[in-house]
Amino acid sequence: MNSVRFRISLLASLLISLTTFLVAEDKPSETVKVMAKDIELVVPKAWKQEKLEGPAARFRVAQFTINPAEGDKSPAELVVTQFGGGGGGVEENLKRWNGQIAGKDRKIKVTKGKSKLGEYYVFDGSGTYNKPDGPPFAQKFIPVEGQRMVVVMLNVEDSGSYFLKLTGSEKTVGDAATSLRMSFGAKAEDEKPHPGE
Repeated sequence: MNSVRFRISLLASLLISLTTFLVAEDKPSETVKVMAKDIELVVPKAWKQEKLEGPAARFRVAQFTINPAEGDKSPAELVVTQFGGGGGGVEENLKRWNGQIAGKDRKIKVTKGKSKLGEYYVFDGSGTYNKPDGPPFAQKFIPVEGQRMVVVMLNVEDSGSYFLKLTGSEKTVGDAATSLRMSFGAKAEDEKPHPGE
């Protein structure tokens, strides 16, 4: 009799543990709403919003530090910029971003889609990232291997283009890429390839 009770008790414990695990897996990570000039982004609460100050704050409208994924040492960075309606055209920006990824392991993918905020383009590149060193006009770079850069050009009606640039190690950026899209209401599966790839 005790053996039967023990087995039933063990089975009940296993079912409770499995149910708790499945519920935890389905539960989305906590998010927070953040204003980036004229647009509202919904980002994971774990992303640390940085204070904008100095010359960098001229065009930056939001900036976040993202904790490294398991096995990575350095955090990733998300910078959101807006140039008052400017910022260049799609092809011009794709060409510039293309030049920031190098190396024999270089991979590039370009897609386009529509979100609740407007039409957007995604440049997704991995390999050696030519990380800017100093102001843009200086044209100085530091090559960093094993990196990934995901840049979104989001065209918002009546507000112009917003640029969401996520950079860091390939794994950390890969883990954050879905949340980046979700921040402005987009999904990778709804995107189409863009010929700029």
